[in-house]
Amino acid sequence: MSETPKALPVPKNADGAPRKVGVEIEFGALAEERVTGIVEDVLGGTRSERGEKGYVIEDTEIGPVEVYLDTQYLKRAETALEQRVHDLARMVVPVEIVTAPIEPADIARIDELCDALAGAGATGTASGIFLGFGVHFNPEVVDLSLDNILPVLRSYAFLEDAFRDAMGIDLARRMLPFVDPYPRPLLDALAGEVESLEHLIDIYLDRAPSRNHGLDMLCLFAEIDQDRVAKAMDLNLVSARPTYHFRLPDARLDEDGWSLGLEWNRWVRVEEVAQDADLVAELCNAWRDHRGRLITTRGDWTKRSAEIVGGFV
Repeated sequence: MSETPKALPVPKNADGAPRKVGVEIEFGALAEERVTGIVEDVLGGTRSERGEKGYVIEDTEIGPVEVYLDTQYLKRAETALEQRVHDLARMVVPVEIVTAPIEPADIARIDELCDALAGAGATGTASGIFLGFGVHFNPEVVDLSLDNILPVLRSYAFLEDAFRDAMGIDLARRMLPFVDPYPRPLLDALAGEVESLEHLIDIYLDRAPSRNHGLDMLCLFAEIDQDRVAKAMDLNLVSARPTYHFRLPDARLDEDGWSLGLEWNRWVRVEEVAQDADLVAELCNAWRDHRGRLITTRGDWTKRSAEIVGGFV
């Protein structure tokens, strides 16, 4: 049974509008056209084909939904040979569904879609040793201030090990460089004084200059200061937007007990902790103590950070 998605602890942005979230889901074993039909069956809407960019289904219950083969290296199949290449590629290259920004409550409808896809034969990460299918959430920020962004980044960074432990990340995903944990030097800097947004961005670009992290901050930082990010990153790889880019390591839509609601609620927990200044300060202090000890392990911090926040979903 799917877990009911929770509301964000700060449900509206600084302008008073509901905060929304874009959702991206990767999976295998179904052709784009078949997936498009299932989207129409579950959510309604009307498809249009976009050549190499797959399909878009307009006017669904949750707004436009895109469906495409997630690779820039394969063109649209036109010959029998190219179709065979596409058929083989679907075993290792995910088909991706991408929604427009939706209300968090609408994640429940996407879970219904995932159930229908699984029933039609869609496969998740566990179906093959090298299948690194994932899920991305793009929750809108409250605003672009340091006071709102820094606590969320600290909360995620210091709880990441507990988060990954609770998820039981699939072996295939651990082997692939899509969701690397934050490097320890980044946490060291986050546990100290951060004077401004510019300082925070410089810290991140110096110590974690990659999109391949569970919480990719580069899209948000490019929205705030594109020129600063451009000095360290190729902006062709970064899509500036006022959202966090939360990259879940596994898509398990074909496994019992898994749901988007469950994974979304883990993000909500990160934001709940971020709203408690005392908890965030305790995590910072505990991290400095952890790093100051002569001998420590990642497992030590996983246990300690989870204890500080009273467990993790």
